[in-house]
Amino acid sequence: MQIIPIEDSKSARLFIEVPLVIYKNNANWIRPLDKDINEIFNEKKNKAYRFGKTIRWILKDEQGELIGRIAAFVNSKYKNKGDEFAVGGIGFFECINNQDAADLLFDNARHWLIKENVEAMDGPINFGERDRWWGLLTEGFSQPLYGMNYNPIYYKDLFETYGFQPFYHQYCFGMLPKEPLNDKIWEKHDVLAANPDYSARHLEKKHLEKYADDFTEVYNKAWAGHGGLKQLSKEQVLMMFKKMKPVMDPRAIWFAYFQNKPIAMFINLPDLNQWFKYLNGKFDLLNKLYFLWLKTFKINRKLTGLVFGIIPEFQSKGINAYIIAETSTMLLKKKLPYTNYEMQWIGDFNPKMMNMAKNVGEVFNSRQLTTYRYQFDRTKPFKRHPIV
Repeated sequence: MQIIPIEDSKSARLFIEVPLVIYKNNANWIRPLDKDINEIFNEKKNKAYRFGKTIRWILKDEQGELIGRIAAFVNSKYKNKGDEFAVGGIGFFECINNQDAADLLFDNARHWLIKENVEAMDGPINFGERDRWWGLLTEGFSQPLYGMNYNPIYYKDLFETYGFQPFYHQYCFGMLPKEPLNDKIWEKHDVLAANPDYSARHLEKKHLEKYADDFTEVYNKAWAGHGGLKQLSKEQVLMMFKKMKPVMDPRAIWFAYFQNKPIAMFINLPDLNQWFKYLNGKFDLLNKLYFLWLKTFKINRKLTGLVFGIIPEFQSKGINAYIIAETSTMLLKKKLPYTNYEMQWIGDFNPKMMNMAKNVGEVFNSRQLTTYRYQFDRTKPFKRHPIV
């Protein structure tokens, strides 16, 4: 076997092509956009390079055929609660079902990370934010949501045989949005709906700045600080909303208020992968036009939950039932096309948010991902991510 570092445009293209070998017979795999992967390793596009650096390799067999890839990275901003030493990361791992091949990839990443003075490696993770390409799929091998890792079932054995241990599990929850909500949800909703201090409304694109304000306030009170999530500024959120604007369905993005002050939000988007799966990873001018055609004429029946948050002082007051029921009413009243719904992952280190998600309605476990850790000093006791 030959392991080759990515040093030019040709090898970078081969890095993108490795998954085509791994998933050529896998009907559920959706090829990510090439540009989304390339931008992670572009210093002009990825702000994480201000705090770290990366390296990538591809692996070929004796006949020169592609059989694997891996990336390793260090980021001084990457920290988890309870960490007592510096930790690096690996990601974008792909490999044939061969432990020797996987070990060679892991070894190269580990040796590079040791030289970078870290004492463990987490993976597979992203060189950047945790809302994309985070965790190994270990249960629920259905089509991935946009920006979500997908992998063959045997990857779990490749990681664990090498010596990786689960650092935390990441749970996704699904719902059937056309199914009636249970009576308890409506009972809690009706109590708050009868109180004029409470109100709920969906986003309007013409007032994007106002809803960016509301999102910022709720997010920073409800989510920032959990699992390494940072405070957001209004400017960051407004930029995010503007990027989302072409694909957002405002009828699926809801905010709840108490005396006109934002107290909760339920942010959902059509799953972009339901359109991107027809693009074969390409997003040049022709494919952009094709995407616009798909978005106009190809019905997207999958809705994905990005953020669900309630500020602390209003948690356990039925706000979750209130905002869910309001959203459900809109979905049914306007006969929106969504028949499948899935939330983004929540770490098992955050039982409070896990319970809140479970109490949203008639939910089920849709898939599980796992973030693994490999400690370089094998004599030290292994500690899982602490509860937050």
